[in-house]
Amino acid sequence: MPVGCQWGWGAAGAGPADAGAVATALTGGSLSEVKIVLDDLSGPEIAAFLDEHLLQMRSMTPLESVHALGLDGLRRPGVTFWSVIDGGAVVGCGAIKTLDAGHAELKSMRTAPSRQRGGIASLLLEHIIAEARRMGFTRLSLETGAGESHQPARKLYEKFGFDYCEPFADYRPDPLSAFMTRAI
Repeated sequence: MPVGCQWGWGAAGAGPADAGAVATALTGGSLSEVKIVLDDLSGPEIAAFLDEHLLQMRSMTPLESVHALGLDGLRRPGVTFWSVIDGGAVVGCGAIKTLDAGHAELKSMRTAPSRQRGGIASLLLEHIIAEARRMGFTRLSLETGAGESHQPARKLYEKFGFDYCEPFADYRPDPLSAFMTRAI
């Protein structure tokens, strides 16, 4: 499927079959084929998925402590974005933003609420870490919420070797933010 069609997957005309990882995952009690694809963010499905993400973050956190990027921020140079597709539906997403030649930031990790705790986030995070390493990064950092509602995300990052750290890049100390990093 070429760029700009239904989902806008991939780069230079790459489609879902050749743009990313394909995995078979046991989710929700049924075996399904899940695709992780490069996404140029041109499709209405991913736009709606990201709008839901921003609304959810703003409902849980005061605006000054929400650091999630919208479509314009995710379309900037230096950002690579992946969607997780299952049966034609977006079930997850994540991105990395280049901070410098060896350091990237994990951004916009989200799993559809109906698919949480089904392995989608782990599959995607493993893919993003491998891709960041392949792209030449040696460190991956992130900012997430410090509250109870973000505890599952922090536990996921801890499981993948992220340790708590001081604010990085342009972030400032914020009692509502947790900062994490790991070498890759």
